[in-house]
Amino acid sequence: MVMTNRNELRKAPRSPSQLQAAKAIDELRESGALDSLFSKIDAGEIQLTGQGGFVPGLIKAVLERGLQIELTDHLGYEKGDPEARFYPNSRNGSTPKLVDAEIGALDLDIPRDRSGSFIPRLVPKGQRRLGGLDDMIISLYAGGMTIRDIQQHLVSTIGTDLSHETISKITDGVLEEVLEWQQRPLETLYPVMFLDALIVKIRDGAHVRNKAAHIAVGVDMDGIKHVLGIWVQQTEGAKFWAGVCAELANRGVKDVLIVCCDGLTGFPEAIETTWPQATVQTCVVHLLRAAMRFVSYKDRKKIASALKPIYTAANADAAWDELTAFAESPLGIQYPAAVKTFEDAWERFAPFLAFPPDLRRVIYTTNSIESLNYQLRKVTKNRGHFPSDEAATKMLWLAICNIEDKRARERAKERGGNRQTKRKAEGRLVEGLTVTNWKLALNQLALVYPDRINPHL
Repeated sequence: MVMTNRNELRKAPRSPSQLQAAKAIDELRESGALDSLFSKIDAGEIQLTGQGGFVPGLIKAVLERGLQIELTDHLGYEKGDPEARFYPNSRNGSTPKLVDAEIGALDLDIPRDRSGSFIPRLVPKGQRRLGGLDDMIISLYAGGMTIRDIQQHLVSTIGTDLSHETISKITDGVLEEVLEWQQRPLETLYPVMFLDALIVKIRDGAHVRNKAAHIAVGVDMDGIKHVLGIWVQQTEGAKFWAGVCAELANRGVKDVLIVCCDGLTGFPEAIETTWPQATVQTCVVHLLRAAMRFVSYKDRKKIASALKPIYTAANADAAWDELTAFAESPLGIQYPAAVKTFEDAWERFAPFLAFPPDLRRVIYTTNSIESLNYQLRKVTKNRGHFPSDEAATKMLWLAICNIEDKRARERAKERGGNRQTKRKAEGRLVEGLTVTNWKLALNQLALVYPDRINPHL
């Protein structure tokens, strides 16, 4: 769930309806019409919220007034019209109905007609919740709260007691949107794509198992990142990743210039099966971790410093010379496994060394998707486990929607912000690279791969 502080709320642009509401309140305040109400609130004679409060009563009055207007339109005459007897249908009292809303339970009087043909649209028949409550529940669920946590939260805050099954049905209402999102058409070209997996705990029969939620992130030609899909599988494997790449291709991705991934065995071959021309770049950070797997803790900083000249070298030949020098050094002789790790991965490690610095910063690591995974873990860690694969996918999708909405708002604010709202610092993407860095990197990619990028521009 996206949290917003008070300053952001003040700076956020208001809709025309919000501006009109603020203007109406100001006019009432200036005219003195609210003075008597304020005095009763100060004296404790009127309660603003809660059961029997002023705000729920006001909303009840607005809804019932709207329902009466709907009935008038349906019957064709105003209430109290002396010619009402000439109309074939007439009013027939009201029926009490309890509905749950964001501010608590509302006891409404739903008007009815004698012929039974009146169908209210404001509060439809069979509906026991107003729309805002469903949005609130989905937002709480997206923030990582369990269904029972949401149930307790609603009772303690607004006094609405919904059953576990009702809340579950409300959250299940997004499954169709998840399926539509998972099958949506994609762009034909993504210059850079990141592939990685996130481990989540999911109940499988009588046991809770760790499963891999495979996530693909593509960067478009504008430097904007998009989550392309989520796939839950028992373990992360090259065979399953090959199926993921094939599905992305079936959804429209015809070409990818650079694919960044970890050092999973068989991963590059799985990618090249779908996109033979793609350059597969092994994440340098994952490679460093693998190289220091058997290094003593007291020597790790020394090894990290000694390996740095390899991945910061000017080109692949210079990097190989640095690796040879490290292998012949006392640290290299002491830890031959670190040297062998780089030698075995050299073919997949070296490609990024052929690119300029701005482009290197984008592709040398999977930090772009790791930062997304970090935000997703903050949401999933509150859940002990998920009851099913669908529940895990639903939660991750809602969290991703919140993250992408937040990024979109930040981009829109920086594009159209006025002098008061414009940030002084340059806008940054989550992994720490500025938007300008991404655009420079993509421009350099266009120079490196003109035949593959220009047809898509």
